[in-house]
Amino acid sequence: MFDKIRDVLHKFGESITTKTLDETDLSDNLSQLELNLIENEVAVEVANYIVTSLKEKLVGRKVERGQKIDTIIDDALKDILKTLFSTTTSIDLFSIIETKKHAGSSPTTVLFLGINGTGKTTSIAKLSSMLKRKGYIVLMAASDTYRAGAIEQLEIHSQRLGIRILKQRYGSDPAAVARDAKTYALQHGYDVVLIDTAGRMQTSTNLMEELAKIKRVSNPDLTVFVGDALAGNDLIYQAREFLEKVGFDAIILTKTDADVKGGASISVTYVTKRPIMYIGNGQDYGDLIPFDPDWIISKILG
Repeated sequence: MFDKIRDVLHKFGESITTKTLDETDLSDNLSQLELNLIENEVAVEVANYIVTSLKEKLVGRKVERGQKIDTIIDDALKDILKTLFSTTTSIDLFSIIETKKHAGSSPTTVLFLGINGTGKTTSIAKLSSMLKRKGYIVLMAASDTYRAGAIEQLEIHSQRLGIRILKQRYGSDPAAVARDAKTYALQHGYDVVLIDTAGRMQTSTNLMEELAKIKRVSNPDLTVFVGDALAGNDLIYQAREFLEKVGFDAIILTKTDADVKGGASISVTYVTKRPIMYIGNGQDYGDLIPFDPDWIISKILG
């Protein structure tokens, strides 16, 4: 996990041998670091931010007796990575659910966005399993009424997990499915509605407009973008487009266990200013874990 980005950062640390960190000594090393980061699918503005921040933290720094340069660099990188993962908002799904329950205004509605193949439907199943284990009553809404097999895929998960699904035939209005699911959940005492949607290609104006319609009709409490960590720079492009055309509040990052480069994982929050809520770290229903910046940073720096 994150092997290549870790190697890039370690090699930068090993390349610094001078005892006084001046701009002349660091310049070539920082330029090479920026290039290596971009080659490992770190967004250009993020690579620039990392290098600029390192320069500010290191230039003029004297290495005192007993100090190690690599420790100084690691500490600087930890601070920079924490900033990359920080946003002005933090989202606690369980607090949202409990607040609505106590106010008597359940259910909490969560809308999921993302293109085909990112693991969106699987992430919904994993989150459903988590919520069920916490004692919440969950309803899945099959609002992907276009892709062949999409409803059946969600239905298989619902059967395995023992969670109710609301569906209609293929070709039905996906916004109507979402609306009906929310109405049904309200009438029957459900705590949470999780709405699956078609894997829209972010370049299709008509399809993005339909997603925006689903969002308007369902009026979700939370809209979540599901992105594939292995998609590299495509993930950043997709996230920007969905944010601009539809809007979302948080991110689920999938397939992080197989992400060798790590560039997209450390870029997406900085680029979108939206927090990563969960990461997919395996294939089982239990392999959806709350995002912990310190854990991710430890994986990146080793």
